[in-house]
Amino acid sequence: MKNPNGFGTVYKLPGRRRKPFRAAITVSWTYDNETGKVKQVRKTIGYYETRSDALQALVLYNQNPFNIDAANITFEEVFERWSDEHFPTISDSNVKGYRAAYLLCRPIANKRFVDVKLDDLQYIADHSGKNMPTLRKFKALLSLMYKYAIIHDLAPEEANKVKYINIKKAGNPNAYNRKPFSTKEIEKIWKWHETNIYFTVILILIYSGVRIGELLDLKKENVNLSEHWFDVTASKTQSGIRKVPIADKILPFFEYWYNLNDCEYLISTPAGKHFEWRNYYDSYWNPLIEQVGMKHRPHDCRHTCVSLLSEAGVDERMVKKIVGHKGQGVTQQVYTHFEISALLEAINKI
Repeated sequence: MKNPNGFGTVYKLPGRRRKPFRAAITVSWTYDNETGKVKQVRKTIGYYETRSDALQALVLYNQNPFNIDAANITFEEVFERWSDEHFPTISDSNVKGYRAAYLLCRPIANKRFVDVKLDDLQYIADHSGKNMPTLRKFKALLSLMYKYAIIHDLAPEEANKVKYINIKKAGNPNAYNRKPFSTKEIEKIWKWHETNIYFTVILILIYSGVRIGELLDLKKENVNLSEHWFDVTASKTQSGIRKVPIADKILPFFEYWYNLNDCEYLISTPAGKHFEWRNYYDSYWNPLIEQVGMKHRPHDCRHTCVSLLSEAGVDERMVKKIVGHKGQGVTQQVYTHFEISALLEAINKI
């Protein structure tokens, strides 16, 4: 049955969500000059487990449109509203980071947002078992959520105590001590790569210095095999947007993956699909590393590349250009042929 005009609408969001039904009302209309069409600007009333719950929320809202029952909104609902507005404006890698940080908040997901105290948030940080990068993302997420809640009158300004969360004393007491691959370990990977093509992914990581997310999200359209470089177009940091030289010793691996199938991404699953980080890490990285009797994580490859370049006497500024470290002083660069040649000369020293 169709809702009355101006009543609002309910629709189901994609993916697996505990509250997949979004109730929204139209607050204004905008004209799209490109398409010549008029678009609705919607305001979210809330997210609900069932369609009937969402419709009931619309009924209550229409009875009192200036009160969306802010006092009863849960922590999870604030996250859903904030992410619905914020995620379309940021990169996929940042979205993944915020979603991962939000997983730490599961113990308070169903708690009323106004009831969440500083002690609750500090307890989560203290017992998260996470290291500093994840905790920084966790704190950044909370700051944005509270800012959103205050702007939209879902919480009073004094409720924002995020700046008082101490993440320096928190973290994982059993944190993994990252270390580069040794020379013998690298030689062992070279010996094993013919037994399983996914060993070549480890070698690509070692001899390029890219982050694992940068490699898994690398599209073939951004790979230049003839000139031996590829573009990282989305990265964890601004300085990570860069051209990366392809060392001669791993060029055959790039050619293999490039011509393997029709997947738009360079590295693909056996089914020719895009790799999700968790799938790659659990199903490929861990089994292969265990198979050769090592204890490493993907980021160790990045450390290894930096170490190899430094040992080979490559200038520090050139190292930063290759791996995209902060401090290289650039964001999106226009590389000359000379700069590409210099990068290739540097990477081929290792």
